Amino acid sequence: MLFDPTIFENLKVAFENQLYDLDTLEQTITITGRADRIDMAVMSRECTLLFELREHKDVTAEVTLTTSLKDLAAELLEQEGASPGCRLLLRFHLNVRGEQAICAELGRIVQQIWELEQPPVQRLSFVYGEEPTIYRNTIEVDFGRTINEDQMEDIPSLLAYMVRSLEELNPLIREAN
Repeated sequence: MLFDPTIFENLKVAFENQLYDLDTLEQTITITGRADRIDMAVMSRECTLLFELREHKDVTAEVTLTTSLKDLAAELLEQEGASPGCRLLLRFHLNVRGEQAICAELGRIVQQIWELEQPPVQRLSFVYGEEPTIYRNTIEVDFGRTINEDQMEDIPSLLAYMVRSLEELNPLIREAN
């Protein structure tokens, strides 16, 4: 029996190849983390890659690709009428001191670059009692739909948008902090 890679495997390898090329060949980014998980409780898969600009490390970008048992089963069993795929979530992690004004500007920049219909979600967290209060801001870009191999040719431009986001967010964070 011949092994046929799943949509998740094909997309995961495509993202890894593109990101490692940006790291090792073009040397514009540095990959700072990688996780490839299988959740046996719900039979899901998740791959996360973290990276930052080689010259500016104030903002970290994250690409997370996930798939569920439902999507894997629909694909492997070739269920009629099913549209199996993966969920793609992009995040930007950074530290901010004054959350109100800077968060509005960060959201505006991300929304402008990505031309989002809805503003990106920003989640702030902090260590209680730490002075001065430094907030960990996670900005999420969620496309609200699944992707499959039909979107594989979009990966280079998607990663170019991520690099552009890093290029525009880093100076703002350096100035604000």
